[in-house]
Amino acid sequence: MVGITLYHNPRCSKSREALALLEEAGTEVRVRRYLDEPLDAAELEALIQRLEGELSALVRQNESEWKERRADAEDPRQVIEALLAHPRILQRPIADDGRRAIIGRPPEAIRALLD
Repeated sequence: MVGITLYHNPRCSKSREALALLEEAGTEVRVRRYLDEPLDAAELEALIQRLEGELSALVRQNESEWKERRADAEDPRQVIEALLAHPRILQRPIADDGRRAIIGRPPEAIRALLD
């Protein structure tokens, strides 16, 4: 199986469910606790290129850090700047196989990387 990086927050139930799903499938998983090891600008740019779905889904838009910025969730530059300043507003979990990245909301969505 292709190895998958899981951008993970262990305090998030959806993130824990996604990790369990990948482990149960026998997938090699690299866990990246993005709050402890935030993504840099180049990593965020690359992630956005691989992201399936709308860019706006990458940001937790209900968080105060996002609302206070009044940024455009469809502008990659503004999203990257916000995520660099506030890593906790990155949506979670995100499974990334190096070709495609899928937000695990719901966690079952990441099964698409296993096919």
